[in-house]
Amino acid sequence: MALTNYRDLEVWKKSMELVVAVCKLTRHYPADERFGLTAQSRDAATSIPSNIAEGYGRLHRGDYLHHLSIAKGSLAELETQLILAVRLEFVSKAQVLESWELSQRVGRMLTRLMDSLGARPAGGRLGRGADTRHPKPETRVAAKVETS
Repeated sequence: MALTNYRDLEVWKKSMELVVAVCKLTRHYPADERFGLTAQSRDAATSIPSNIAEGYGRLHRGDYLHHLSIAKGSLAELETQLILAVRLEFVSKAQVLESWELSQRVGRMLTRLMDSLGARPAGGRLGRGADTRHPKPETRVAAKVETS
C-alpha cells in the first residue's frame, strides 16, 4: 500500500497513541502542575506527531528531515519529563510504563524513518561525524524508567 498522506505513516499513528497516553497520565499530576509539568509534557507529546505531519507536508527532503529531527527532540524532552514526574512522585513507575514504552517505540520508528530518508550514514548522526554520545535506541531497555 502506497502512502498517500502523513496519516498513513505508522510512526505518526503510534505517536498519536503516545499523545493520548500522556494526556491520560498527566491527569494524575497535582492540580498546581497544570501550567507546569502537565502542560510541558502534553506540549512535548503533541509536538511529535505535529512535526511528523508538518515535515511530511513540506516539499523538500531536507525540510522533512528537519521536522523529524524536531520530533526526536520533543521525544527526548518528553522522556525527561516522564522521568521527572516519577522522581517528583506525581506518578509511579507502573503508571508511566505505557507512555515510556510508547516513547521508546516512537523513537526507534523515527530513527528508522530518518535513516530511510538518508539522514545519516549507518551508525552516524545527522551532519558530520559519528554520534558516540548516545546508544542506539534499539540497545536501550525499553521499559526502563530511571529514577535515581
